[in-house]
Amino acid sequence: MSETGEGYDDNFDLVLDPKVQESIGRSLKAHYDDIVNAPVPDKFLVLLAQLEATEQRAAGAPTDERK
Repeated sequence: MSETGEGYDDNFDLVLDPKVQESIGRSLKAHYDDIVNAPVPDKFLVLLAQLEATEQRAAGAPTDERK
């Protein structure tokens, strides 16, 4: 029995059919493009604006006011 598990040959390389690789690649790219092009929800925009305002206030505040 090998360390990788019973029935596995350490010298065997798995090869995926190029057509399957292309299909997976196209599908992943399509999903990625959908996510990248999706609009940012308003709630996230509000939270980001609040965070930015908090950081600006903290950066401009004197050291003893940060306590």
